[in-house]
Amino acid sequence: MLSTSAMTLWWISFIAIFVVVYFIDMFVTDHRKGEISVKISLRWTGVWISIALLFGLAIYFFFPQNEGVAVNTAREMGMKFIAGYLTEYSLSVDNLFVFIMIFSMMGIASHNQPKLLKMGILISIILRILFILVGMSLVQRFEWVIYIFGLVLIWTAWKMAFSKEEDQVDPKTNILYRIASKLFPIYPDEHSSKYFVKEDGKRFVTMIFLCLLVIGSTDVLFAVDSIPAIIGVIAEGEQGILSPAEENFLAVSSNVFAVMGLVSLFFALKGIMGMFRFLKHGVCFILFFIGVKMLLGFFEPVSEFFHHYSWVSLAVIVFTLAFSVVLSMLISDEKKIKELENKDEK
Repeated sequence: MLSTSAMTLWWISFIAIFVVVYFIDMFVTDHRKGEISVKISLRWTGVWISIALLFGLAIYFFFPQNEGVAVNTAREMGMKFIAGYLTEYSLSVDNLFVFIMIFSMMGIASHNQPKLLKMGILISIILRILFILVGMSLVQRFEWVIYIFGLVLIWTAWKMAFSKEEDQVDPKTNILYRIASKLFPIYPDEHSSKYFVKEDGKRFVTMIFLCLLVIGSTDVLFAVDSIPAIIGVIAEGEQGILSPAEENFLAVSSNVFAVMGLVSLFFALKGIMGMFRFLKHGVCFILFFIGVKMLLGFFEPVSEFFHHYSWVSLAVIVFTLAFSVVLSMLISDEKKIKELENKDEK
């Protein structure tokens, strides 16, 4: 088993990197002043992805070996981290598409979008960490829970594949939106940067506050969908070589890394949405694959295969994402591209 001091050192390294990246992405890059160009957004996005993958390589090469275990622990953890990160990052991309739709449907001004994104990402990080710890604890105590998570993933994949984003998001039907709009009058200036405005002794809620409520409640749904996915990649059950502490570290770190840098990615996606028309299908297949793998875990030959060839899961995830992106670039969505061009002309 890995010593407590070594595990603590890795946690400190992860937290330190997270704090630095979060501070830079939220308060240093140019998007704090408003929208940034697709070129700059892609450049920053590339930086954050590189940092996450380098952290995964550091685990692969330098994570201490568990005593009494024949399998290379560092190699297993490195591959699981990268597989978990890519899975959660692909889900985050799909989630950002929903955020873009929410902003569009609610008429949120471009200068208010970075502020809402920062709050939405912070809420997402907190929710994911809480949900991960609860989910991992359940799997580690009651192994049969993993089969429930497998069913949830398959259902999520089906829901994503056969429903449109427009059908999933209607801000005015959101329960928090409806409660807040009934308790307080809505401020007439839709472009106000404040959450609350007080005039003539009367308190108003602004559109960005209502949007924050919609994003926050949407984050809960995103967390519910993403946690079974990361558990399916990381958790191994009783036959696994990793300790609960190591599994928790991988689940939290890979998930949080997938959320970092999403502000830059948001502005990149706004400019190149037409290039990712098949990414959603790729994400659906990944969720379906992980869900089936979890459900077949009771079948010993399948369980033994993935324990001995854990690289297969990573290969499937990488190939699926690469194929969906390449296919999207080869067969672009002309309708979305024209819509974006018309917006730019206006």
